Amino acid sequence: MSISSEPEQQTHAPEARTVRQSLAAARLRKHADFQRAYTAAGRKRRSASMSWFLAPQSEAAGPRVGLTVGKVLGKAHERNRIKRRLRDVLRRHVELLPGGYDLILHPHRTVLSMEFTKLETEILRILQQANAEQARTKLAQSPRSGKAEPAQ
Repeated sequence: MSISSEPEQQTHAPEARTVRQSLAAARLRKHADFQRAYTAAGRKRRSASMSWFLAPQSEAAGPRVGLTVGKVLGKAHERNRIKRRLRDVLRRHVELLPGGYDLILHPHRTVLSMEFTKLETEILRILQQANAEQARTKLAQSPRSGKAEPAQ
Protein backbone atom coordinates (compact mmCIF):
# COMPACT_ATOMS: atom_id res chain seq x y z
CA MET A 1 0.00 0.00 0.00
CA SER A 2 1.31 3.37 -0.90
CA ILE A 3 0.00 6.53 0.63
CA SER A 4 -0.16 9.50 -1.64
CA SER A 5 0.41 12.97 -0.25
CA GLU A 6 -1.69 14.59 -2.98
CA PRO A 7 -5.36 15.30 -2.30
CA GLU A 8 -7.87 13.20 -4.21
CA GLN A 9 -9.55 14.77 -7.21
CA GLN A 10 -13.32 14.91 -7.32
CA THR A 11 -14.62 12.88 -10.21
CA HIS A 12 -18.02 14.50 -10.42
CA ALA A 13 -19.30 18.05 -10.34
CA PRO A 14 -21.36 19.15 -7.35
CA GLU A 15 -25.05 18.66 -7.97
CA ALA A 16 -27.27 21.65 -8.40
CA ARG A 17 -29.67 21.60 -5.50
CA THR A 18 -33.24 22.63 -6.02
CA VAL A 19 -34.75 24.51 -3.12
CA ARG A 20 -38.05 22.97 -2.13
CA GLN A 21 -40.34 25.18 -0.16
CA SER A 22 -42.61 23.72 2.43
CA LEU A 23 -46.32 23.69 1.83
CA ALA A 24 -47.11 22.94 5.50
CA ALA A 25 -47.63 26.57 6.54
CA ALA A 26 -49.87 27.26 3.55
CA ARG A 27 -52.31 24.37 3.98
CA LEU A 28 -55.93 24.54 5.06
CA ARG A 29 -56.58 21.93 7.72
CA LYS A 30 -59.71 22.79 9.70
CA HIS A 31 -63.18 21.84 8.54
CA ALA A 32 -64.48 25.28 9.55
CA ASP A 33 -61.94 26.96 7.24
CA PHE A 34 -63.10 24.81 4.33
CA GLN A 35 -66.77 25.56 5.05
CA ARG A 36 -66.12 29.31 5.36
CA ALA A 37 -64.25 29.25 2.05
CA TYR A 38 -67.11 27.44 0.33
CA THR A 39 -69.69 29.95 1.52
CA ALA A 40 -67.48 33.00 0.87
CA ALA A 41 -66.45 31.78 -2.59
CA GLY A 42 -69.97 31.86 -3.91
CA ARG A 43 -69.30 29.83 -7.03
CA LYS A 44 -67.29 26.87 -8.20
CA ARG A 45 -64.82 27.31 -11.02
CA ARG A 46 -63.88 24.45 -13.32
CA SER A 47 -60.84 23.45 -15.29
CA ALA A 48 -60.20 20.37 -17.41
CA SER A 49 -59.44 17.98 -14.55
CA MET A 50 -60.52 19.72 -11.37
CA SER A 51 -62.90 22.17 -9.76
CA TRP A 52 -61.66 24.96 -7.50
CA PHE A 53 -62.88 27.60 -5.07
CA LEU A 54 -61.23 30.92 -4.24
CA ALA A 55 -62.32 32.87 -1.16
CA PRO A 56 -60.87 35.88 0.65
CA GLN A 57 -59.63 35.15 4.16
CA SER A 58 -61.44 36.69 7.11
CA GLU A 59 -58.23 37.72 8.89
CA ALA A 60 -55.10 38.77 7.06
CA ALA A 61 -52.76 35.82 6.74
CA GLY A 62 -50.57 34.25 4.13
CA PRO A 63 -52.03 32.36 1.20
CA ARG A 64 -53.54 28.97 1.98
CA VAL A 65 -54.49 25.99 -0.14
CA GLY A 66 -56.72 23.02 0.62
CA LEU A 67 -57.16 19.70 -1.17
CA THR A 68 -60.28 17.56 -1.03
CA VAL A 69 -60.18 14.10 -2.54
CA GLY A 70 -63.38 12.17 -1.88
CA LYS A 71 -63.90 8.42 -1.71
CA VAL A 72 -65.66 8.53 -5.06
CA LEU A 73 -62.24 9.01 -6.69
CA GLY A 74 -60.99 5.57 -5.76
CA LYS A 75 -59.40 3.49 -3.04
CA ALA A 76 -57.21 5.03 -0.35
CA HIS A 77 -53.94 4.42 -2.17
CA GLU A 78 -55.31 6.10 -5.31
CA ARG A 79 -56.61 9.11 -3.36
CA ASN A 80 -53.27 9.41 -1.58
CA ARG A 81 -51.43 9.34 -4.90
CA ILE A 82 -53.65 12.13 -6.24
CA LYS A 83 -52.93 14.23 -3.14
CA ARG A 84 -49.17 13.57 -3.37
CA ARG A 85 -49.12 14.68 -7.00
CA LEU A 86 -51.07 17.86 -6.28
CA ARG A 87 -48.96 18.73 -3.23
CA ASP A 88 -45.77 18.23 -5.24
CA VAL A 89 -46.89 20.67 -7.93
CA LEU A 90 -48.11 23.19 -5.36
CA ARG A 91 -44.86 22.89 -3.41
CA ARG A 92 -42.93 23.84 -6.55
CA HIS A 93 -45.08 26.94 -7.09
CA VAL A 94 -46.09 27.97 -3.55
CA GLU A 95 -44.96 31.55 -4.25
CA LEU A 96 -47.74 31.87 -6.87
CA LEU A 97 -50.57 31.30 -4.37
CA PRO A 98 -52.74 34.44 -4.10
CA GLY A 99 -52.01 36.27 -0.83
CA GLY A 100 -54.91 36.79 1.56
CA TYR A 101 -57.01 34.11 -0.16
CA ASP A 102 -57.91 30.48 0.41
CA LEU A 103 -57.76 28.21 -2.63
CA ILE A 104 -59.45 24.80 -2.51
CA LEU A 105 -58.85 22.21 -5.23
CA HIS A 106 -61.25 19.35 -6.00
CA PRO A 107 -59.44 17.05 -8.44
CA HIS A 108 -61.24 14.65 -10.76
CA ARG A 109 -60.16 11.06 -11.26
CA THR A 110 -58.24 11.97 -14.42
CA VAL A 111 -55.51 13.56 -12.25
CA LEU A 112 -54.43 10.05 -11.31
CA SER A 113 -53.43 9.09 -14.84
CA MET A 114 -52.50 12.38 -16.53
CA GLU A 115 -48.92 13.30 -17.29
CA PHE A 116 -47.21 15.27 -14.55
CA THR A 117 -46.27 18.13 -16.89
CA LYS A 118 -49.91 18.51 -17.99
CA LEU A 119 -51.02 18.53 -14.35
CA GLU A 120 -48.43 21.18 -13.54
CA THR A 121 -49.55 23.30 -16.50
CA GLU A 122 -53.17 23.10 -15.41
CA ILE A 123 -52.41 24.06 -11.82
CA LEU A 124 -50.28 26.97 -13.04
CA ARG A 125 -53.23 28.13 -15.14
CA ILE A 126 -55.51 27.92 -12.08
CA LEU A 127 -53.01 29.91 -10.01
CA GLN A 128 -52.82 32.58 -12.74
CA GLN A 129 -56.62 32.82 -12.84
CA ALA A 130 -56.76 33.06 -9.04
CA ASN A 131 -54.15 35.84 -9.01
CA ALA A 132 -56.03 37.69 -11.75
CA GLU A 133 -59.24 37.46 -9.74
CA GLN A 134 -57.40 38.70 -6.64
CA ALA A 135 -56.11 41.70 -8.63
CA ARG A 136 -59.63 42.43 -9.93
CA THR A 137 -61.03 42.42 -6.40
CA LYS A 138 -58.32 44.76 -5.16
CA LEU A 139 -59.03 47.16 -8.05
CA ALA A 140 -62.76 47.04 -7.33
CA GLN A 141 -62.24 48.31 -3.78
CA SER A 142 -62.39 52.04 -3.43
CA PRO A 143 -59.16 53.45 -1.93
CA ARG A 144 -61.01 56.32 -0.19
CA SER A 145 -63.91 54.60 1.50
CA GLY A 146 -62.57 51.07 1.83
CA LYS A 147 -65.89 49.70 0.63
CA ALA A 148 -66.15 47.31 -2.25
CA GLU A 149 -67.72 48.54 -5.44
CA PRO A 150 -69.66 46.10 -7.60
CA ALA A 151 -67.25 44.25 -9.88
CA GLN A 152 -68.13 44.24 -13.56
